[in-house]
Amino acid sequence: MAPSGLKAVVGDKILNGVIKSVKKDGEWKVLIVDHMSMRILSSCCKMSDILAEGVTIVEDINKRREPISSLEAIYLISPVEKSVRALINDFKDSAFTYKAAHIFFTDNCPDGLFAEIGKSRVAKVVKTLKEINVAFLPYESQVFSLDDPTSLYSFYSSKPNEDKDKMIENLAEQIATLCDTLKEYPAIRYRKGPEENARLADEVYQRLTAHKADNPSMGEGADKARSQLLIVDRGFDPISPILHELTLQAMAYDLLDIKQDIYSYQTTGIGNAKEREVLLDEDDELWVQLRHMHIADVTKKVTELLRSFCESKRMCTDNANIKDLSQMLKKMPQYQKELSMYSTHLHLAEACMKKFKASLDKLCEVEQDLAMGENAEGEPLKDAMKSIVPVLLNNEIEAYDKIRIILLFIFHKKKGIGEENLAKLIQHANIQADSNIINNLQNLGCNIIAGGRNAGKTLPERKERTESTYQLSRWTPIIKDVMESAIEDKLDRKQWPFISDPAPINTTQTAVSARFGHWHKNKAPTEYRTGPRLIIFVIGGVSHSEMRSAYEVTRATEGKWEVLIGSSHILTPTSFLNDLKSLDQVPNPDC
Repeated sequence: MAPSGLKAVVGDKILNGVIKSVKKDGEWKVLIVDHMSMRILSSCCKMSDILAEGVTIVEDINKRREPISSLEAIYLISPVEKSVRALINDFKDSAFTYKAAHIFFTDNCPDGLFAEIGKSRVAKVVKTLKEINVAFLPYESQVFSLDDPTSLYSFYSSKPNEDKDKMIENLAEQIATLCDTLKEYPAIRYRKGPEENARLADEVYQRLTAHKADNPSMGEGADKARSQLLIVDRGFDPISPILHELTLQAMAYDLLDIKQDIYSYQTTGIGNAKEREVLLDEDDELWVQLRHMHIADVTKKVTELLRSFCESKRMCTDNANIKDLSQMLKKMPQYQKELSMYSTHLHLAEACMKKFKASLDKLCEVEQDLAMGENAEGEPLKDAMKSIVPVLLNNEIEAYDKIRIILLFIFHKKKGIGEENLAKLIQHANIQADSNIINNLQNLGCNIIAGGRNAGKTLPERKERTESTYQLSRWTPIIKDVMESAIEDKLDRKQWPFISDPAPINTTQTAVSARFGHWHKNKAPTEYRTGPRLIIFVIGGVSHSEMRSAYEVTRATEGKWEVLIGSSHILTPTSFLNDLKSLDQVPNPDC
C-alpha cells in the first residue's frame, strides 16, 4: 500500500530533497544515518526505494564501518553532539573514510556544533550542507511522534528539572519542523491553565515565525489560513489512556505483548508450530481497514473479506475451510502472502477476544459506568463504591487493572476523595507497592485528594453524543469534542487562547470549477492537500483512542479538514501507569 498522508509527505521529502538531490548517473553513494534519522527513514521509506536511487549501502554512524574511500557519503543525521563527532571522526585521519560528504541535518544545527564542523577537516570535503526540517517520526498517516518516551517525566517529575527549558525548546523546534514539512503556518492555541502549555505554545510560535522567514511559502493557499495547532496537556484527559478500549489497535497494544509494532504469535500448522512475527503498519491494507473497528466486528469482517477473496480466486469456501487456512495454503501456495495476512488478523482478533473473555467483560462494564457516570441504560450511577469493591477484592485481577478502576472511581467523584478513603481502597485492592501511581497523577494537575493541591480543578464538560455505540464502548475521548469544536470554530477562546490573532476565518467554501475542479482526484496524495489542517500536540503521550479520533473527525468532514495528532510518544495504559510510577523517583541515567 502506498504510504499516505504524513508518511508520504516525509518519504517524498527524504527521497527527493536528500537522496535524489545529490544523485549523479553512474555514481553510487553510501547513506549514513543515526538512531533518530534511521527511525524516520524506516517509518516512511522502503529500502528498495533508497537503493533504486543509487545508494549502495545504508550504515549506522555510531557503528564501526569499513572505509569506502572511492564513494561519496550522504549523511542524514540529527544535529546532536554524538552524531557530529562521529562525522568529524570519519575525516580526521589522512585517509578519509569516504571521498566526500553531503550532510543533511534533520533540523536546526546549533552554532557550537556548526563551528566544530567548520574547524575540522570535514570542511574540505563537504559538497552539500542542508537542514531538511524533519525532526519527528511520521508514525501513521495522521499521527506523529517526537520519539521521546521520557517526556512525561521531564515535564511532571516531582524532582526539579534544570533541563526543562532546553527540553521545551527542543520540542518546540520539532513541532515547528512538522509544520514546515506540511507547509503549514497555523494559528497556535493552547489549553489555558497549565503553565507548560502556554510556554510550549509560545516557543513554537517563535520558531514557526523563524521558519516562515526562511520559507515564505509556508501556509500559503486559500484555505490554509484556517489551519490551527492546539497544544494540550495529558492531565486534560486522564481517563482515555486508562480505559480498556475494545477497538482492535488499542486493545491489541493494551493486552498483547506488541513491541515496536511487531506482533509475534505461534502459527498452528500441521506438524510443528512456528513463531511468526508481523509488523503492524500501514503497508498492511487489512490492518488499516481493521485497526479502528470494534473487536466484535473484526472477526466478522476478516472472515467476510477472506471469503470474497477466495471466491474471486474460485476457491471453495465452506465455513470449515475458512477456519483452516493451512489447508487452503496447501491448495493455493501462490496466494501465500494474502492468506497469511488474513490468518494474522484472525489470530490477532482471537488473541484479544481470549483475553477479554477471561477477565475483562465485567471490568469493562464497571469502567464505562464510572467514566460515563451512568449505566448502559443511561441511568445515573448511584452507588459507585458498590460496583468497584468486588473488583478490588478479586485476587485474580491484576494490580494495574485495579489501579485503573480506582482512578476512574476518583475521576467519577469529580472533587477527589479523602485520604482515608483512598488508603482503604489501596488496602482492599492490596496494591500498596504501586499506590504512588495514584498520588503522582496530581503532578499532572488532576484532582485526586479532596481539598488537596488541585482542589477546584475539574475535567471539561462533555458534549452530548446520541450516536449508538456498543455498551462497553460508550466513552469518547475528550479530545474528540475539542477537534470537532475547533473545526466548527466553536472552541471557547478564553479556555483555548490564541498566541497571536488568527487570520479571519472565511467559512465560504471555494467553488469547484466544473471543468477543472476534480483534476487532482488521481494525483499522488502528497501533491494536493490544499484544505486546512488541525494539528494537535499532547504533552506527555497520546493514547490509541485519541489517535482514532483524528481519523474519525477527518472522515466526518468528508476530507475538507485533515486532523493530525501527535505527542512525544504513543501510550498504552501500562506504559502510562509506568510513566506515572516513575514521577517521584530519581531517573536511572542508563535508561
